[in-house]
Amino acid sequence: LTSLQVNALLVGVLLYSVAVNRTQEGSLQLSAVRGKIAAPRTSFQNAVNRIAWKQLPPSAKKTVAQAFLSNPDMVPDMGKRKLMNNLVLAAVAPVVASAGGAYLYYFYPPQTGGAGGAVGALDALGNPVTTESWFKTHKKNARDLVQGIKGDPTYLIVNEDGNSLNSYGLNAVCTHLGCVVPWDASSNKFKCPCHGSQYAPDGHVVRGPAPRPLALAHIMDDNGKILLSPWTETDFRTGEKPWWA
Repeated sequence: LTSLQVNALLVGVLLYSVAVNRTQEGSLQLSAVRGKIAAPRTSFQNAVNRIAWKQLPPSAKKTVAQAFLSNPDMVPDMGKRKLMNNLVLAAVAPVVASAGGAYLYYFYPPQTGGAGGAVGALDALGNPVTTESWFKTHKKNARDLVQGIKGDPTYLIVNEDGNSLNSYGLNAVCTHLGCVVPWDASSNKFKCPCHGSQYAPDGHVVRGPAPRPLALAHIMDDNGKILLSPWTETDFRTGEKPWWA
C-alpha cells in the first residue's frame, strides 16, 4: 500500500471507531486543547483509537480534529457506516488475500507434471539432461546426481554396457536426518557423512542409524530425454510397500 492509502485507511478506521463508540455509549468527547479525541469508554475502542491516532501524520490529525470540532455530535448514518466498512475491507482484503494465498500455497503438494507424473531430469543449473550428454561424461557403473521428482537430488546409474541407464534411480536424501548421501566408488557404497549411515549400490541399508532404504524412482529414456516418475509399486529390496509412497 502507498503512504496515501495507509493514511486514508487509518483515518477511516479512526472515524469508524469513534462513530461506533458514539452510538453504543451515547456521547463523544473531543479535547480541543490537547488536539486529540478523548479515549473511548470501552477497552476495545480505546485500543483501536490509540493505535490509529499514533500512526496518523500531523496533517491527518488536524483534519480529524477540525471535522469533529465543527460538528462534535456527528454520527454517521447506517449507509455511511456500511460504506466505511466496505472501504476498510477493500483496503485490507488484497493484503490479507495475498499473504494468506502464499501461506496456503506452501501446503499445496508440488506437481510432478508430464505424462504419467514423469518429470525431466535437470542438471545443477536447471538445464534438461539428455542421454547423449550424460554418457559423454559418465561411464559404466557411474552414479551421479540430477534434480529429480520435487527437485530432490537423485542418482542416475549407468549400466555395465556404459550406454544405458538403470531402470531405477535413487533419491540421495538420507533416511536418517535428511543429509545428501555421496557415492563412494572405492568402497562401492553410499556413505552418509553426517552420522555414518551406509547404503548398498541399490540403496538398501547396510549400516545404521538410517532406518529405511533410499527411495526409488523410475528412470526412462524418452527419445534421448531422461525422465523420472514416482515408484509406487513394491520395493524389490524389501518386498514391502514403498515407505515414501
